[in-house]
Amino acid sequence: MPRSIPQAVLLVDGYNIIGAWSCLKKIRDTEGLEASRWQLIEDLTNYSAYQGIVTQVVFDAHYQNTCSNYEVITESLSAYYTSFGETADTYIEKVCAAFRPYLRGTLPIKTTIKNSKLPTYSQTSRIIVATSDRAHQLTVVGYGAEWLSAAQLKFEVQTAAHRVRQKNKSCRQPPSRFLANSIDAKARQRLSELRMGKK
Repeated sequence: MPRSIPQAVLLVDGYNIIGAWSCLKKIRDTEGLEASRWQLIEDLTNYSAYQGIVTQVVFDAHYQNTCSNYEVITESLSAYYTSFGETADTYIEKVCAAFRPYLRGTLPIKTTIKNSKLPTYSQTSRIIVATSDRAHQLTVVGYGAEWLSAAQLKFEVQTAAHRVRQKNKSCRQPPSRFLANSIDAKARQRLSELRMGKK
């Protein structure tokens, strides 16, 4: 089955979102940074699949003297850990700058944008950046990207999860204690007559 073209590419400033969502902050403070990262990734995995978008969560090197690392989580979600000295903001801004000519619809995207590690699609014309950093917001919007606050992203993630639960609930038949409840009324009447000895 050919892969469908995503509606948009969502770039998420990982640590900014962790610091903004109280549930993730609590996990970070009680279980550690890695646990909060994986909870964010899990939430975004479901959201990305539901929305049909490609998502990349970007995490700063967090004062670690390491090289960048790119990790594919699912077909629609990846995590990118920046190199030492490179912030998530810088990386996201570089990607937005590289996509700028394509976002204006003047050029078809034909190749992977250098160093973005993002797959490209010939008809992708939207980049959304999720962060609550005001200066970062202004910069990416200047490149033609859309902006989503941490609170808006949380609302959208929760709404998508709720809709999936509702859809799954409506698809399931309610479990019945009695076999008679799963048959039609006429058959139930006939069984009742047989039980009472009526012909």
